[in-house]
Amino acid sequence: MKKLEILFLAMTAMLLSATFTACSSDDDPQQTPDNDETGYHFDLWVALDKHGGMGRDVQTLVRSMDNLEAGQAQINFEGTGAEVNSLISMETIVKDGYYYQVPVSADRFSKYTIKNNTITPVKERKFGTNTYSCRKYTHAWINDNTLVIVAAKGDNKSLQWTKLNTDDMSIISEGTLDIKLPAQYDETAGSAAFFTTSGILVYRQADNKLFYFYHGKNKVSGTEKTPVTPMHIAIINPSTMAIEKDTPCSRRIYGLQTVGTAYGELLQKSTFISDNNDLYITCFATEESGEKSYLMKIPAGATDFDYDYNGFPVNGKLLAVEYLGGNKIVAYARDDAKGTGINDFSHYYIVIDIAEKKGTPLSYQGNALGYSSGRFSSRMAQADGKAFVGIDEKDKNPQIYIYDSKTGETVKGAEMAKGYYFEQIRVVKNTK
Repeated sequence: MKKLEILFLAMTAMLLSATFTACSSDDDPQQTPDNDETGYHFDLWVALDKHGGMGRDVQTLVRSMDNLEAGQAQINFEGTGAEVNSLISMETIVKDGYYYQVPVSADRFSKYTIKNNTITPVKERKFGTNTYSCRKYTHAWINDNTLVIVAAKGDNKSLQWTKLNTDDMSIISEGTLDIKLPAQYDETAGSAAFFTTSGILVYRQADNKLFYFYHGKNKVSGTEKTPVTPMHIAIINPSTMAIEKDTPCSRRIYGLQTVGTAYGELLQKSTFISDNNDLYITCFATEESGEKSYLMKIPAGATDFDYDYNGFPVNGKLLAVEYLGGNKIVAYARDDAKGTGINDFSHYYIVIDIAEKKGTPLSYQGNALGYSSGRFSSRMAQADGKAFVGIDEKDKNPQIYIYDSKTGETVKGAEMAKGYYFEQIRVVKNTK
């Protein structure tokens, strides 16, 4: 009996020390890049067989790259990419050299690194009073090591929050936001009303305020429609999480909603704060002609939208934004005339001057980049004023392009082998 007990303890220790590794050869291990020149590297996330995102059941691989420039061998993931599906979700938070998320187990908050094609838990913390689902929450950083997570609770009748110290992943505090369900369009639905899953949470350091964008929904029996209330902007004190103000959006834009209310900004960026502390958020409203997109602005020092401003100068669906500084963004959008499905080649990149409210398609050698398939886009990232974007163009290998906002020039970057679909490009700080 004693021998069996010792054997059991040894096997348990081995399992606890194991990490989730890539399918790679021991004879040719792929090391995490250590680019001393920039201090960061890129993690490429790809899907096999079809596009992923928002809980789609696809196999996902990750590979770290020192750079994404041309002149290197065609990128493939055979024997080099870490398989992540069973451990962590593609919907994740990245800061400096670490990944943070509620993992697939949905019972804890976790902090990971991806090194040598191995996903390694750094710190984990079991849920306290509040519990969360994988993928379904929004977040904001109050400072370098304080992370706030918000999501609808249980039956979606209330909103919960948890504040974490990401150094040791300890729970600083948690509670429920003092926000009541907004009035519904259809008053007959009664108890069918509920909060959107996550909403969008943004911290603006200049005035030390959390902005929480949310709305209610209303299931109407016997129809496929789900009416929504006007979107609300709640102003939250980040120290106490008390609600300072809660304002419904103006009916001047009827049915205005934020992009990504189900999964926060875990897949793609829908908000940014400009150099002069204006807060921007991607929105849409459903009109007779279809969905109309808006890039809305809350001016510095203000707590409500400037309704005379729309920074998205074209038709179609605005899906994601990446702020490059100097009032320039690269946006990922959809040309609805070419299809609205995730696999339709109708998605494109556009460079927008948010001060002038003017946009031009992202171009290479005088020609606009080709239309891409794939709805969700953390397939673009920025570093040092450059945007790195991935194109899944029809009948071509997946291709990376690099746009320099300072010069306005675009160059062709690395190419991927066929059979992979861009899902995310993440800029990750090198860690020792």
